Amino acid sequence: MPNGVNGVALAVFIFFFLAVTVMGFLASRWRKADNEHSLDEWGLGGRSFGTWITWFLLGGDVYTAYTFVAVPAAIYAAGAAGFFAVPYTILVYPLIFTFLPRLWSVCHRHGYVTTADFVRGRFGSKGLSLAVAFTGILATMPYIALQLVGIQAVLDVMGVGGGENTNWIIKDLPLLLAFGVLAAYTYSSGLRAPAMIAFVKDTLIYVVIVVAIICIPIKLGGFDEIFAAADKKYTEAGAGGLLPASTGQWTYATLALGSAMAMFMYPHSITATLSSRSREVIRRSTTVMPLYTLMLGLLALLGFMAIAAGIKVTNGQLAIPQLFEDMFPDWFAGVAFAAIGIGALVPAAIMSIAAANLFTRNIYKDFIKPDATPAQETKVSKLVSLLVKVGALVFVLTMDKTVAINFQLLGGIWILQTFPALVGGLFTRWFHRWALLAGWAVGMLYGTFAAYGVASPTQKHFGGSAKEIPGIGEIGYIGLTAFVLNMAVTVILTFVLKAAKAPEGIDVTSPGDYRADAAEGEEKAAPTLRPGTSPAINPS
Repeated sequence: MPNGVNGVALAVFIFFFLAVTVMGFLASRWRKADNEHSLDEWGLGGRSFGTWITWFLLGGDVYTAYTFVAVPAAIYAAGAAGFFAVPYTILVYPLIFTFLPRLWSVCHRHGYVTTADFVRGRFGSKGLSLAVAFTGILATMPYIALQLVGIQAVLDVMGVGGGENTNWIIKDLPLLLAFGVLAAYTYSSGLRAPAMIAFVKDTLIYVVIVVAIICIPIKLGGFDEIFAAADKKYTEAGAGGLLPASTGQWTYATLALGSAMAMFMYPHSITATLSSRSREVIRRSTTVMPLYTLMLGLLALLGFMAIAAGIKVTNGQLAIPQLFEDMFPDWFAGVAFAAIGIGALVPAAIMSIAAANLFTRNIYKDFIKPDATPAQETKVSKLVSLLVKVGALVFVLTMDKTVAINFQLLGGIWILQTFPALVGGLFTRWFHRWALLAGWAVGMLYGTFAAYGVASPTQKHFGGSAKEIPGIGEIGYIGLTAFVLNMAVTVILTFVLKAAKAPEGIDVTSPGDYRADAAEGEEKAAPTLRPGTSPAINPS
């Protein structure tokens, strides 16, 4: 790794960073609404985005610095087991095609802004709604932290951050500045900012990956040489070569399945979904989302290329930025670094907005100020979006960053426990609200304590996301094990509570709500209010 600053790459990076910063602030004037002081406008972009904007926005918040840095870094360090991210993004699209349009319809008809809004309306339970909101906020913080790690990795390789400097203020100052800019334009423009910037982010990423997948193998002697070098490294390290050992099959399969189930439980994924203008927009967008999976598969190969190129780094997250630094001319390395940096800013902005909306609608409005006006809700969300980023910064500065993919997998353990209430609730009212709450608590407790007990060479606690599955003896993803326990408790307690005739909450939704499109939603938004609440914001 070079000791000095790469001036050309840094200049190109700063140019793109400043460009998207200006775009972020100008986005507040894009599709400007008559009434900006509502969560529908600030937090959902007026629920007005069409197919292509929704596609870019979904891609912007699903394919993140996790895609560009953490996945290839995992492959660089651990081999083909890191490819679990490719099958899980293949599995997820048939899954979301079945439930996202239903979720959009019911949320549009009732003016719901968050998943917790829907859960409360469906099951009539403030407690369950609070659990979903708390989990969404908690799970989002390490995911935002992963985006900040991506920015920090780029700054480190360019020689302007991190490194061996022992003064933490100087070491983290560039990251803090990037964090401050992100916080400022998110506060100012809301969801419109990442929606606009997503066009730049995805264009840069596609350009960089096409150039990388063509040029780097030519320089390294072709894919035969790349795979041979990777196979040699893994064999010498005792990992058994390119293919993961048979003992890792359960880990691979459970990580892929669990991650697929968790992906669209995250608040930011739902926020991007609800910002679209119609049910058909969701269907069309999800049918072209697999194009991003193709990109992910190509990006994952960069981990093998880094090995063949002889990249030597103590922190695996630096492997791909360092590969770009070594393989590309300085000016194009700057473009690649900008792609990673902007690829982190877009999802981080959406995530902070989504978490802030959860706090405002399902904690502040439900428990602190039930009569809050739309303007007050928007103001609180803006402030909380800043605090969420601070919480993510705590993860970055206190947890081990050498295996940053664990940030995302840790969040996945938690957010997966909302699956029964959210996805289950979209198709059935059979589950009892108290059973869902008990199942959630069991899954959260088991998942958190199991992850806390996993150590790594660099971290005593939360050092990984896989552990022995009770009763099976195989190593598997903690999140999926916790989910199975969650479901078992939920189903058993539902039978018990129904037999005991325990009171069930009021369901304010109706079967037609789950198939409604935009025009139908306008007609019914007003009369279907949650008991004891003020009227929902009329969706635009």
